[in-house]
Amino acid sequence: MSAAAAAVARAARRYFSSRLHTTTTRLLHASDSQAAPREASGSFIHPAAVVHPDAAIGQGVSIGPFCTVGPSARVGDACQLHAGSHVVGDTELGEGCVVQTGAILGADIPGRTIIGENNVIGHYAVVGAKCQDLKYKDWTHTAGAVVVHQFCHIGSYSFLGGGSVVAQDVPRYMMVAGDRAELRGLNIEGLKRNGFSDQEEQEIELSESPAVSCMVESIRMSFVQGHRGICKFRSWNSS
Repeated sequence: MSAAAAAVARAARRYFSSRLHTTTTRLLHASDSQAAPREASGSFIHPAAVVHPDAAIGQGVSIGPFCTVGPSARVGDACQLHAGSHVVGDTELGEGCVVQTGAILGADIPGRTIIGENNVIGHYAVVGAKCQDLKYKDWTHTAGAVVVHQFCHIGSYSFLGGGSVVAQDVPRYMMVAGDRAELRGLNIEGLKRNGFSDQEEQEIELSESPAVSCMVESIRMSFVQGHRGICKFRSWNSS
């Protein structure tokens, strides 16, 4: 490259770098100059969030920047929507749920997505997109980048491992992982965190507790109410 061409290239880089800096600064100042964060019923809605006026927002809700809440969405009390998460379509989010960055709940197609109470939806998880009548129970934990198939039911206190593709129902108390997701055993850590004693955990494993009846009922209802069945147990001989 000649000296003249190199000089022109350097000048162009400086020019466009300056323009980019100016544009970025203007955008940041424009964001700062927007209306103050909206507060209604004790809830916080970041000014950069898009919340439809017809959406039902509970008390004590926190909605971060660049979130989307659609007109048919219902967000329960004390929910937290982290930056860039989306609740769209006919989606109901129970109380105390945490939706982490980039997660998508629901879709603008027929059918409902129902998320129970005190659930954690991990980063970039997709729940209910292109689904009909998907149901989450309470106290479930969905790790990051999980995809849940249409019509699935996710039982209470269950755990969906990161990156799983869940194509069948997940029974209560269970842990699943993989593509396609397979049962890996009890969600022991989740049970401990939610106040289950060691004795209760052993009783669940040994089928001597009322909790087991709930788990069995959860499995039975998967076959009564739908046609997908439950996730298969992982073969102990597989890696």
